[in-house]
Formats: sequence, structure tokens, C-alpha cells
Amino acid sequence: MDELYQAEWCPHSHRVRQRLSELGVSFIARQVPADPGDREELRRRAGSDEIPTLVLEDGTAINGDADAIIAFLDERYSERLDAQDHRERAAEHAPA
Repeated sequence: MDELYQAEWCPHSHRVRQRLSELGVSFIARQVPADPGDREELRRRAGSDEIPTLVLEDGTAINGDADAIIAFLDERYSERLDAQDHRERAAEHAPA
């Protein structure tokens, strides 16, 4: 299963999580320390300490660029039938 190295406070991580939901893709969320200097596991797995990083099952990593991760996901998967419902719910619950 793909793994997303991310942080709840990171807006770029949020964008990737939202897109994964819209596409119906299951993934493992890996929380990373706030200080990039403390992200040894991420550096070992992906060669970078940037978030978000998507590590695929084959070990390929897409590092630190939400747009690149989302573009990759869009090429690989189709949206769920209820993707618009997910977007609307996300908009309703977005911080003011």
C-alpha cells in the first residue's frame, strides 16, 4: 500500500489527502516530526525530508510537491462517483 508522509498542519499534505479521498485510494498516513532535522525515517525511505511525500509500494518516492503528487494520482486513478460530495464536505468544514 502507498504511504503518505505528511503532517496534519501542512496545507500541502491536506491537498494530497483530499485528492486521495476523491479518488478512493487507500493509503497509510505517516506522521512526520515538525522539525525537518528529526525526519530520519522519511530521509531513509525517500531521500528527502520534504512533505508531503508519497512512497509507492515499489519504493518510488514523489517528494515534497503536492502538485506533482496530485498529477501522478490523476494519471493513475479515476475519481469516485461521489468525489464532488467529498469536495463539498471539505469546503463546509474548512477553517474560516
